[in-house]
Amino acid sequence: MTAKRETLAAATSADPRWAAVVKRDREADGQFFYSVRTTGVYCRPSCGARLPKAENVTFHATPAEAEESGFRPCKRCRPDQPPLAEQHAARVAELCRLIENAEQVPSLGEMATHAGLSVSYLHRVFKAVTGLTPKAYAAAHRARRVRAVLARSGTVTEAIYDAGYNSSGRFYEDSARVLGMTPTRYRAGGADTQIRFAIGECSLGAILVAASVQGVCAVLIGDDPDRLARDLQDRFPRAVLIGADADFERTVATVVGYVEAPGLGLDLPLDIRGTAFQQRVWQALREIPAGQTASYAEIARRIGAPKAVRAVAGACAANPLAVAIPCHRVVRNDGRLSGYRWGVERKRALLDREAER
Repeated sequence: MTAKRETLAAATSADPRWAAVVKRDREADGQFFYSVRTTGVYCRPSCGARLPKAENVTFHATPAEAEESGFRPCKRCRPDQPPLAEQHAARVAELCRLIENAEQVPSLGEMATHAGLSVSYLHRVFKAVTGLTPKAYAAAHRARRVRAVLARSGTVTEAIYDAGYNSSGRFYEDSARVLGMTPTRYRAGGADTQIRFAIGECSLGAILVAASVQGVCAVLIGDDPDRLARDLQDRFPRAVLIGADADFERTVATVVGYVEAPGLGLDLPLDIRGTAFQQRVWQALREIPAGQTASYAEIARRIGAPKAVRAVAGACAANPLAVAIPCHRVVRNDGRLSGYRWGVERKRALLDREAER
């Protein structure tokens, strides 16, 4: 190798962008491009083509810059096109609109034809982008839709068909999971649904514990007991809220005991209501042992949706069961604490307490 080639190779190897090329790092796509003098083409960092020699590589900020230097786009990675992740996101967004606007949920084959992808590839791409399979997304959309139309339709039957169910029988099979109660009761704002609750005190402030016949459905923590009660009322505006009795006080004591000593464990039935995606996130949170933490990105990977980090954060923020579903154990990638529905200081206190056990 001549002195000039050695100098070029050393300069390229010392550039941090070269490490991304060697790694074929998809995260670097769009940040820069590289050209190869011996082939006359330019590529994105993740290109799967044979790795060029470092002395033949030049880096470019944009495709236009590479083309102005006389290089043509690689036919394999197509660097002049939007990054693959953006293409996938656009296709999946279009499919989501297709699902939402269709009277009947399109089949996987119909969606694959619409997107110009194979069925198996579409399934993988859709789940990677949304965190849900197309079937689960359609079910979650119908669940949201039926909640909305139940409030305004003349009858429950009308609401069921307006939400896209082919038969009332199919909906009633799913109604307990979708609504947490019968459709008639949901439409009435939880009328005649009994929810027992009590408000107590713990070292983190006021704590409200509520339970339906299925199990504990809310654990709320805050500074203002009245505000916690209003939160519960907003969730079930026409439910029959029953104040504490001696038996239920023991349930509250069990939850408070868990807050004070997480090592004891919380062995209570839970009534967990949420979308299919939220349920997957919350289950992953419950699998984090006391004294340990996980990042939002780690949770996204565990549920098979590595791109859905923001959606994971949203599911954590929507969690109505403080400590029972331990969203306080989820931290940023660098280990620092981020937002917590019941306050970052409470999050820090819970983690410190668990670390001492």
